[in-house]
Amino acid sequence: MMKTAQPKLWTKDFIILSLVNFFLIFIYLLLNATIALYVLREFDATTGQAGLAAGIFIIGALTGRIFTGSLMKRLQYKRLLVAGLIFFALTILLYLVNYGLSFFIISRFFNGIALGITTTVIGTLVVLTIPISKRGEGIGYFAVSTAVATGLGPFVGLYMAQHTGFYKIFIVCLLLAIVSIIIGFFVRIPEMKKVDVVEEKGKGIKLSEYIEPKALPISFIVLIMTFCFSSVLSYINLYAIELNLIDTASFFFIVYTVTVLISRPFTGRLMDSIGANYIMYPAFIIFGIGMVLLGTANSALTLLIAAGLIGLGFGNISSISQTIAVTVAPPHRMGLASATFFIFYDIGNGFGPSLLGLVIPITGYPTIYMILGVAVIATSVLYYVLYGKKEKANRYILNKKTG
Repeated sequence: MMKTAQPKLWTKDFIILSLVNFFLIFIYLLLNATIALYVLREFDATTGQAGLAAGIFIIGALTGRIFTGSLMKRLQYKRLLVAGLIFFALTILLYLVNYGLSFFIISRFFNGIALGITTTVIGTLVVLTIPISKRGEGIGYFAVSTAVATGLGPFVGLYMAQHTGFYKIFIVCLLLAIVSIIIGFFVRIPEMKKVDVVEEKGKGIKLSEYIEPKALPISFIVLIMTFCFSSVLSYINLYAIELNLIDTASFFFIVYTVTVLISRPFTGRLMDSIGANYIMYPAFIIFGIGMVLLGTANSALTLLIAAGLIGLGFGNISSISQTIAVTVAPPHRMGLASATFFIFYDIGNGFGPSLLGLVIPITGYPTIYMILGVAVIATSVLYYVLYGKKEKANRYILNKKTG
């Protein structure tokens, strides 16, 4: 009796999309780590102006994501991807032209729009290249490209800012953007089964044109998680200075990245075989414990253990949640589901530092990290209400899709 051939995960298209995603996130985080310093030095700007130049990128990314889900229903995926990549490269090119601070801030906004468009399209396309039976595993592997970029981007950016200067940083980013365009041309878009969909006609703007309602529950969970995680991204260096552990802080995200690299493929396969709940509930607890431990850190070892726990917790919550978001949506609205997920992801990540920055002077770093740790664990109850109790029903639907 002949064995049925297993669908391939590591296809040419999957590898190309993962590589392009790595380049885009790497560029974004490299620039994010250095842009405020550049604005302060180049334009003799105030701290508030530097913060605006850094933060307006997120507003641009949100703008791009909001409209991309709708655009993907009307335009060819590959055409939108290539156009987005070209737009991204052109907006980086604007960084090399000095027409003053206002022009630079506008360039940052459009660069954010370009990233929002491209990463949303890629996030959708990569799901289409992954066999449905391996969706959790595939998104887990794909998310590794983001994790590695998260670890390397800020590190390379800060190193180059100290040793090579900002002009060369922009040149490197532009070259990587051009490489992304070139390899993006070789992506083959998988064929989708045509589905007859009756669209409701009416006057006015409908929220469902930009948001996938079925992806909202898990996206709201992700917003809370990224809000909590943004405290680590934005304030770990300042907290480490307070603890006199600044040398250890440089290894924090390396430990985080390694933990994500090791765990995500395993947890992805586990989700495919037994379901998301078996990953999500432990991940909430591990992430929460990591945050509480971070708040009580008094040594290098404690800080690095916290980094590992946060990577194991948040790193898997984000990838499993992305899988859930695209799984619960109808196939013809997968692009909107992907956009919805990333919109909420960016809201938590983008606005978290500003809001937390108002509270930290009152509470201090240790207290805020412990409060957020408790909030993470408490969110597991909300997850149960919004999605967890429906997990069996959703797995039944997924099993029917896979035949």
